[in-house]
Amino acid sequence: MKVFVRERRRSEDGDKKPRYRVVGVDGGELTIKVKRIRKCELKQIAEHTGAEIIYLERDGKGSEGKKN
Repeated sequence: MKVFVRERRRSEDGDKKPRYRVVGVDGGELTIKVKRIRKCELKQIAEHTGAEIIYLERDGKGSEGKKN
């Protein structure tokens, strides 16, 4: 099983807010019901389910998906 996550755009080091957003899950019967999640929570889920966490890279521009 794989869990795909990306770093939130407005998150920074030192913030006391969840830093990652789950984009998708491949394989298994895992349902995640939160919008944002902390790295320690991701690690615990991966340990208990045997899942691999895939961190998606951002382009840094945020230009994709914008309407012109």
